[in-house]
Amino acid sequence: MRRATQLLSRSLSAALMARAASRDRRTASSAPVGLAPDPAATPEAVVQVYGARCSGWLGYFGVHTWIAVKPSGARAYTIYEVIDWRLRGSGSAVAIRKRSPDAPWAGNAPAILADRRGDGVDALIERIDKAAREYPYAGEYAAWPGPNSNTFTAYVARAVPELGLDLPPTAIGKDYLGDRLLATAPSGGGFQLSLFGLLGVLASGVEGFEVNVLGLAFGIDPFSPALRLALVGRVGAARSNGSATPASIVAGRS
Repeated sequence: MRRATQLLSRSLSAALMARAASRDRRTASSAPVGLAPDPAATPEAVVQVYGARCSGWLGYFGVHTWIAVKPSGARAYTIYEVIDWRLRGSGSAVAIRKRSPDAPWAGNAPAILADRRGDGVDALIERIDKAAREYPYAGEYAAWPGPNSNTFTAYVARAVPELGLDLPPTAIGKDYLGDRLLATAPSGGGFQLSLFGLLGVLASGVEGFEVNVLGLAFGIDPFSPALRLALVGRVGAARSNGSATPASIVAGRS
C-alpha cells in the first residue's frame, strides 16, 4: 500500500508543481520585509520559523515553511528548508544556506510562526542543525501529501519541542510520518495518528485538535479559541509565537 501511495503522490506532485509554475520565482521580490532582527545589531541568539504562501495556484491551498537561526554574535542567518528543485540538482531536497530570513517566498510575504531569543537558544540551534542533517526524507519530495517543506519543518520541531511550534492547518505535509502511524504533534507535545499524511487526527496543548482528510486539516484550538481551517488557516484569537507577534497566515495572495 505504501508503494502505491508513493507512486500516486509523486505523480500528482509532479503535475501540481508543473502547473504551479505560473509565478516565476526568479523575478519575484526577495527584499526582506522587516520581521527579522538585524544580525549586526542583535548579539543574542535568534531562532525564527517562517511560513509564506506557495507559488502559483498552490498558494491557495498551502504554505512553504522554513527555519532561520543566528547563533550568538553571528553576523548572518542560516536558513534550513526543503526545496523541490534542490532534490533534482543535488540528490537532497534539504537546503542549508545563508539568505535573508524574512524575504518573501515566490513574491508572497512571510509570517513568523515561532520566535525564540536569548539564553539557551544557542543550544537549540545546535539541535536544529543536527535534526536537519538527519532528516530521513532528504531524498524524497512530494507536494502532496508529503514529504515536503512542511514535513521537514515538523520533523525538526518534534526534535526541538522547546520551539512550541504551531504549524498552521495550511502547512500541508506537516502530518506526513512515512511508515509510522503514531508520533508527537509537530509542536513536540500531545500526539498524532496519521496514515501516510492522508488521514489522521492530532491533539495537543499547542495545536488543539485537528482532523486530517486527504492532507487537508480542520480543527479547533480551545486554548486560544480559534478555528483551524484548510485553505484559510487560523480564524480567531491569535496564538503568541514567542515574540508577541500573532502567528497567522490567511488566504490572501500578493
